Amino acid sequence: MSGPAGGSASALAESAAESATGGPAGGGVPSVLHVAQPVEGGVAGYVAAAAADQARRGWDVAVACPGRGRLPADLAALGVRWLEWEAGRSPGPGVPGEARRLRALVRQTCPHAVHLHSSKAGLAGRLALRGAVPTLFQPHGWSWLAARGATARAALAWERAAARWTGLLVCVGEGEAALARGQGLRGEVAVVRNGVDLGRFRPAGAGARAEARALLGLPGHAPLALCAGRVTRQKGQDVLAGAWDMVAAECPDALLAVVGDGDLLPSLRASAGPGVVFAGAVGDVRPWYAAADLVVLPSRWEGLPLTALEALASGLAVVASDVPGLSEVVTRKVGALVPPEDAAALARAVAVRLRQPALAREEGEAGVRRAGDFDLRVSLGRLAALTSGIIGKMGGVARAGAGATGATAG
Repeated sequence: MSGPAGGSASALAESAAESATGGPAGGGVPSVLHVAQPVEGGVAGYVAAAAADQARRGWDVAVACPGRGRLPADLAALGVRWLEWEAGRSPGPGVPGEARRLRALVRQTCPHAVHLHSSKAGLAGRLALRGAVPTLFQPHGWSWLAARGATARAALAWERAAARWTGLLVCVGEGEAALARGQGLRGEVAVVRNGVDLGRFRPAGAGARAEARALLGLPGHAPLALCAGRVTRQKGQDVLAGAWDMVAAECPDALLAVVGDGDLLPSLRASAGPGVVFAGAVGDVRPWYAAADLVVLPSRWEGLPLTALEALASGLAVVASDVPGLSEVVTRKVGALVPPEDAAALARAVAVRLRQPALAREEGEAGVRRAGDFDLRVSLGRLAALTSGIIGKMGGVARAGAGATGATAG
């Protein structure tokens, strides 16, 4: 990817056409620029995995994102090119400048397609490009679900308007796609379900469980519920903290581990009762899965959370909110779904599994089988095929690029 800096959307279109004409249509390789904000959590992990997979296929891949957070370091470790794109997490007066900076990066790199991840990149990227370059947008959870009142209505109105600049809307689950269609978003929609690395996340035996608990400083036999993820209103840890007194009344020795960082963490720490452990952000969550008896996901809304898939692959029962994304992952065989924000129902579902470890183990074994339906290699292969297809359809790039499978394809 190379080219001049600066310029308008029409100039971007000319550059893309020139690049496509002299590139893959003539036997070269696809070039893709991924754009991401946020740079932490599940979205960052997904972007790193997708970019690395496409690079292994022989594609020319780069990721534009802010220089803070885990994503730049993850990209460096994977050998994927990182381009600094300074952008805030939320919409605000800085958006025009963010769009200009992104437009300049696209002019510099001349990608055949731009893949925008999450609502902020989707906002700045579609304002910058306006369809001049084949554009994929992947919301990873709809922005209007995170807002209320006039802000939610404005977010939905924007998504309806921006659909005309979206060559392909990529949804991480059927629930996310159904929300798009139900709210009147027009255009082509494809579902590429999130996936889990089945080689990296596996059930832990009794020995590994004991080692993990010793490593983490946890009692060897106390029942342990785990809630891992960003500590935010979306993820609902406040609901779980409110339910924990009811759980403790049924299981006095039980512990709750809240793993992750976020804006609600200080208030939760201040108000939490006994039996709640706050681990903060961790570089590797697998020891916590090994130590846990079940995973709790009390989210208010979701796309299709990676934590749920990791928990299933790790052989853990899952208690989750009955919201789109979670409801298509968690079945009766692998755990329980409860109404969102219903602390009493959440407490009952958690307590029964902590009191009946055989039930939790049976659900965990079923979860391992269920996780096989979400193999990351299959997910990334489908994303590569769709990306190659939209480049070929809109930019003149040969679809055959998707066939250049890499180490993660299978």
